[in-house]
Amino acid sequence: MSAPTVSTPATTSDVAGDPADRIRELRHEIDACDAEIIALVQRRLAISQEIGSVRAASGGTRLSLSRENQVLDRFGAALGPEGAALGMLLLRQGRGRL
Repeated sequence: MSAPTVSTPATTSDVAGDPADRIRELRHEIDACDAEIIALVQRRLAISQEIGSVRAASGGTRLSLSRENQVLDRFGAALGPEGAALGMLLLRQGRGRL
């Protein structure tokens, strides 16, 4: 799986015209990103809940701490301490608070 590409917003030297128009454009891009993030989080939650159901039905534990640590490490490595916090929020959404 290849790494996602990230477009970089134009710098102020690249912007011609009304700054308010550019801000509106950028906010529209953020709104589109938010919609994608929400859809991905909903998909992730459904998958996580199915994993929990399969684990419970097969006599497994409710969660896997080693797997959760992998997720937190991945988010922390990619996004720093706030990324690890984001990873924890996603884990809680999928399995509930401990």
